Amino acid sequence: MKIAKHLLQGDTAQKVAQGDTPNKGGKFATGRPDTIVIHFTAGRDAKSAIKTLTDPKVKASAHLVVGRDGSITQLVPFDTVAWHAGKSEYDGRIGLNEYSIGIEIDNAGRLEKQGDKFLSWFGREYQAGDVFEGVHRNETAPTLWHRYQEQDIEIVRQICALLIQTYPIKQILGHEEIAPGRKTDPGPAFPLDKFREKLLGADRHENDAPVPPATKALGNGVVTASSLNIRRDPIASAPKAADPLPQGAAVRILARKPGWLYVAAECKGWVSEEFIKASGA
Repeated sequence: MKIAKHLLQGDTAQKVAQGDTPNKGGKFATGRPDTIVIHFTAGRDAKSAIKTLTDPKVKASAHLVVGRDGSITQLVPFDTVAWHAGKSEYDGRIGLNEYSIGIEIDNAGRLEKQGDKFLSWFGREYQAGDVFEGVHRNETAPTLWHRYQEQDIEIVRQICALLIQTYPIKQILGHEEIAPGRKTDPGPAFPLDKFREKLLGADRHENDAPVPPATKALGNGVVTASSLNIRRDPIASAPKAADPLPQGAAVRILARKPGWLYVAAECKGWVSEEFIKASGA
């Protein structure tokens, strides 16, 4: 997958449908979006969620809807405000729509056990293997939730990695964190803490000092992303060292840290190892 002109584009392995919704605002301000917000649809399926999020009477939308069949549908370009956060606040900010990209994952949300059945709020029955028991971050007792599929989590991870490379993303949040008491998504079945730590860095302070250039290159590589941010430190929130490297750009690999490469191109800096392909040149 790649992002071009603020639209997610698929490849032979992953198709992306482009939809549209009237439920959206204007363009993001300069320096935004800098946040990703993860949601669950709390509905029957992705199709019903898309129908709801494109209904002008609903006044709600999201940038992306990820279905349990692996489908991805984009409803709002990434440079445009979507209405997914609602009344929200985090770290002194209010109205997170103005700062964030919203990703909806096809998931029924909270479930209830009635006899030997596990039911959603809309009455659908789920098998025991699709049920997750866990404590919500804003609650104290374990409850039942619709389990996420590993493939869905992986698709969302790939999307978030692309967004981090393309936009100045500094944080990944759950709807439950920006609207506690009002929203419970994505819920405890989604491994949110591990998910964002893997993408943004478990310790954002351990790599503050720049790495001196190596006397001998470890190897060579080629940029595979449509554009790749090159940063001063090996964390996704670090300032950019220069303009993004274009797809196909050749780099010399000078140092390596988990998930990151220190490279030399027109300048030197850190890039995500995921988007560098080793070359023999």
